[in-house]
Amino acid sequence: MNMMTTVAAGPQAHVDFAAPDLPLMLPGRPKMRYDLPKAWRHFKELIKDKDDTAQVTPIFEALPWLGVYDAALAFLKTDRAQEIRRKEPSLVKILDDRASLRRLPAGSVAQVYCDFMEEAGFSAQGLVDELDKNRPAERYYDDQVTWYFNRMRDTHDLLHVLTGFSRDALGELCVLAFTYSQQPSPAHLFLGYAGAFQVSKHPVKAPVFRAVREAQKMGKACPRLVEMAITELLPLPIEVARARLNIAEPKFYRQAHAVWQGQGVDPYDLLAPVKQAA
Repeated sequence: MNMMTTVAAGPQAHVDFAAPDLPLMLPGRPKMRYDLPKAWRHFKELIKDKDDTAQVTPIFEALPWLGVYDAALAFLKTDRAQEIRRKEPSLVKILDDRASLRRLPAGSVAQVYCDFMEEAGFSAQGLVDELDKNRPAERYYDDQVTWYFNRMRDTHDLLHVLTGFSRDALGELCVLAFTYSQQPSPAHLFLGYAGAFQVSKHPVKAPVFRAVREAQKMGKACPRLVEMAITELLPLPIEVARARLNIAEPKFYRQAHAVWQGQGVDPYDLLAPVKQAA
C-alpha cells in the first residue's frame, strides 16, 4: 500500500522530532481498545473497493496494538532510542532522498529499496499523505511517541525489500503477517488471513496460508525494525542485512509464485479483490 508523492506538507511538517526537549508522551491520547463492529464495517467497505485506502486506518484504529504505548515508552527511555531519534528524526526524508540513497553501494539495501519504489512509482511521503487525508487535526500529538508511530508507518515498504515479499497480493498479505509479529495489532493478522482466504479461492492452488504463517514466524525471529537505526542498514549488502536481522528465505511464498507461474497465472494480477486486504 503506497502512493505517489503529493504536494501536501503534512500537519506535522513543523515538528522537530529530533528536538531534545520534545515531550515523551503528551496527555490526552486515546486509550487503546477493540471495536469489532467498526473493524468489520470498514472491512466490508474495503472489499467493495480495494482502492479505498480510507478504510484501512479505521480498521487499525478498531483493532489496535494494545501494548503500543508501553512498547514505545520502554524504547524511548533508552539511550539508543534517543541517539536514533537525533540521527533519524524523519524516515520519510531519508527514504525519499533517492539521490543520496543511489550513492550507496550497488546491491545495498538502499539500492534495492530505490529499485522497488521506482518500479512501483511509490514514495514514502505519498503514503503519509494518503493516510493523513481523513485524520482529524485533534489526532496529532507533537511528542516522541508520534515519532515512534511514524517509524511503524514509514518502514512498511522497507519491510517488503528486506523480506523479499513483493507488491503482489500474497506479498502484501505476508508483509502484514510479518508486521503483526513486530507490531502485534490484530488488524495485521485480520487483514492478512482474511486476504489469504480470498487468495486461496483461486482455482490454481498454492501454499497461500503456509506462506502467510511462515511470514508471521519470520517477523517473530526478526528484531523490531522500528527500533533499529535504518541509516545503519541502508548501506549494507541486502543479504548481509537479512542475515543480521535473522530474516530467512520465504520458501512458501516462492513456492506459491512458482505454482502460479507454472500454470500461466500472473501473481501480480492473481485476484484483484485480494488487494483489498493490503
